[in-house]
Amino acid sequence: MRISVRARRALATLAASALIASGAVLAAPAAHAAPLPPDNVTVMAALGDSITQASMTCSALTSCPTNSWATGTTTSVNSHLLRLRATAAPDSLAGYNFAVAGAASAALSTQASNAMARAPQYVTIEIGANDACTRTVSAMTPTTTFRTNVQAAFSTLTATAAPPQIFVASIPNLQRMYDLNKSSFSARFTWSLLGICQSMLANPTSTKAADVQRRAAVQQRVNEYNAVLAEVCAAYATCRWDGGAVANYLFVKSDISTRDYFHPSLSGQATLANVTWPRTPWAS
Repeated sequence: MRISVRARRALATLAASALIASGAVLAAPAAHAAPLPPDNVTVMAALGDSITQASMTCSALTSCPTNSWATGTTTSVNSHLLRLRATAAPDSLAGYNFAVAGAASAALSTQASNAMARAPQYVTIEIGANDACTRTVSAMTPTTTFRTNVQAAFSTLTATAAPPQIFVASIPNLQRMYDLNKSSFSARFTWSLLGICQSMLANPTSTKAADVQRRAAVQQRVNEYNAVLAEVCAAYATCRWDGGAVANYLFVKSDISTRDYFHPSLSGQATLANVTWPRTPWAS
């Protein structure tokens, strides 16, 4: 039975409301379009931030897109690009990484425009950590603004007679990133020196109520962003949401780079590929 767009949006809204209230990340219902055969996917594009640029996985504090979970070519990561190539002729799929380190949702529409210039059949989106990782809680992107930004990018991606398959990865649990390394002096020193995600990571040893509440407020905002990503994706037949696979994954220390104790390591990028690929059209 076909579900109308209006009905899908209503169902997604109810799911998102429940998600925000509970703090859990659940998949929003959607009517999916049949995926293209893998050998018909000749161009892939990745949108997002430093996570998709695989920052902190090289020898320097720079991006290293060859290690990206989405479009990387490092065999140990086994990215979406390599998994798609494995199902078709190896040279038939080109991958373009338009993610930008430090990008927040406001930059997503421009990335989408750049991607559509390549006429991709498959686009991955991973965005939102930088909307929450600000100097203060008050500086975080409002959830309504985040929704507007994400919707604008989707409008760009789908303004064509043959829109691409879109895959949306959820935002990792930032509280988990804090909990993993808060007891490490090296991590705390690095977080302070580099000014990393101070909305969450400031005063990392403090157990004062104000600091505990601040961290909870940041994670709550991330939960809200994930609800928006699920709901917006649900309104498009060509979009697949990861069902909260990344948000619900309990990262371990080996998944996190020791260059900044916050970004995924090389093995963390492989983990991202592993937990997201089963949610794509070609694995489900």
